[in-house]
Amino acid sequence: MAKASEVLMSVLSTIRVPRAGDRVHKDECAFSFSSPESEGGLYVCMNTFLGFGSQYVDRHYSRTGQRAYLHITRTRKAQKEDDNSSGSGDPPKKKPTRLAIGIEGGFDVEQDQYEEEVKVVLLPDRQEVTSEDLASMPEVVRERVSQSMAGLMSADSVSHALQVQQWDGEVRLESRHAADLKQLDNGIKIPPSGWKCEVCDLQENLWMNLSDGKVLCGRRYFDGSGGNNHALLHFQQTGYPLAVKLGTITPDGADVYSYEEDDMVLDAKLPEHLSHFGINMMTMEKTERTMTELEIAVNQRVGEWEVIQESGATLQPLWGPGLTGMKNLGNSCYLNSVMQVLFTVPDFQSKYVSKIEKIFSEGPSDPTQDFKTQVAKLGYGLLSGEYSKPAPDPGDDPTVNPEPRGDQVGIAPRMFKALVGRGHPEFSTSRQQDAQEFLLHFINMVERNCRSGENPTEAFRFLVEERIVCQQSHKAKYTQRVDYIVQLPVPMDQATNLEEIQEAERRREEAESAGALRPPRAPASRILPGGLKRAETLTDFTRLQAGGRRTKPNELPGCYATAPNERGLPAASHRAQ
Repeated sequence: MAKASEVLMSVLSTIRVPRAGDRVHKDECAFSFSSPESEGGLYVCMNTFLGFGSQYVDRHYSRTGQRAYLHITRTRKAQKEDDNSSGSGDPPKKKPTRLAIGIEGGFDVEQDQYEEEVKVVLLPDRQEVTSEDLASMPEVVRERVSQSMAGLMSADSVSHALQVQQWDGEVRLESRHAADLKQLDNGIKIPPSGWKCEVCDLQENLWMNLSDGKVLCGRRYFDGSGGNNHALLHFQQTGYPLAVKLGTITPDGADVYSYEEDDMVLDAKLPEHLSHFGINMMTMEKTERTMTELEIAVNQRVGEWEVIQESGATLQPLWGPGLTGMKNLGNSCYLNSVMQVLFTVPDFQSKYVSKIEKIFSEGPSDPTQDFKTQVAKLGYGLLSGEYSKPAPDPGDDPTVNPEPRGDQVGIAPRMFKALVGRGHPEFSTSRQQDAQEFLLHFINMVERNCRSGENPTEAFRFLVEERIVCQQSHKAKYTQRVDYIVQLPVPMDQATNLEEIQEAERRREEAESAGALRPPRAPASRILPGGLKRAETLTDFTRLQAGGRRTKPNELPGCYATAPNERGLPAASHRAQ
């Protein structure tokens, strides 16, 4: 085996120092979800700056001949049982005071502490070269390799922008209504405490309209808590735009909401506006949580997981193939839910997961930019069980019970999201999106990449036939189209949780009787259990040869079949010309 210094000298021309604009993948393997925290660490090619897990780095060497890799391993330091304890002399973790990420007072995304080890590894023999070893090597080798190592470690990774974006949910703009807000001289004076809704007597989540001084309750939240929408209803009736949340008024400010602008806003004239109704802002004390504090409290809980689970129930974690979760990258739940569902479909499993080795071997030199590679990587990550293993007990001796590293924290589809969202005005952002829209976007991408060969989206294709009937001549016209999504009405009378629905209906009726808004319930004629056919009469339609009305049934026969010729569509014996 050649000396490491000789090998480095022979490949010195291939070792690069990252420059501005270079894409450095030092957080995640291009073919898997291995990271520096995974068993075996991560190998970063010192020429292409692509990252590879221990099981894939040899593949890259065989294909490219690149021999020098920066090997990064991170080991998480043991956490104290009580994060707020200062018994060890360490300062306690700061609790977030702002609805923000990556800025002072916000959520600290880098609170976890790691021990990091970095060295150069030379393939194929995996010779290791540490910083101490470089000190005894020729100067030309030492300088080039040290500069490359330092450049790779200091460079921002490609995923950094997606993972640690600075986001401040508290940034508020001045309301356009604040400067010249109309305030009525109606003699209303608001006491400094003891408020209640003027409609339903609710004593919390109260908002005072800054135009007429009405004290009314706020919106009803998605879980049924909150108010009864009376402040919102008042705005809809009067058009008075600004309201202040009582209980949040202090000398420093208060929560002000603009119904017309549909956002939390700033009011530079708030002391003046409050004084109009007898409220001295300088003497007020905070008695209720602000909207920001409420949102922070939600984010500090288990979050979405807690919302969709049985409250207070003891849930048993599951591990293994097909039971891998996905991390939320920030409003990426639409993507996560769609991809979890798609990889339960055998056609997608066969196309991407079963053929993963073929896809990897035939892919381009940069697998991070290849659609098939990234879809196969995600599918294997979800189905293999490799990233769904129980975490070892901290008290276990790893030599006695060597559990694999990586607990059920889920895989983070950063490369996948960046690739499928690239160039799209919505899916390239971190804003909330619609799952159905993303599904159609992803189906289009699959079809573009499956022009020759197996297309798994055929599993969703079905034929829709529309029949237009002239009620005078009784002639019909048939049109057909291919679609992927069918919208079904929900037959509420067939629900299995009727008691819960009845309770929800009772609460809605109470809110309605109190004057709150309630969305109209679909009439019974629109609840179509067991059928996908609905007649629609268009009174302004006349046939060229005869006036009259047409009836347009929306038919979706055989919508569960996958081939267009298996729809069982009715024959049209008399078609209108």
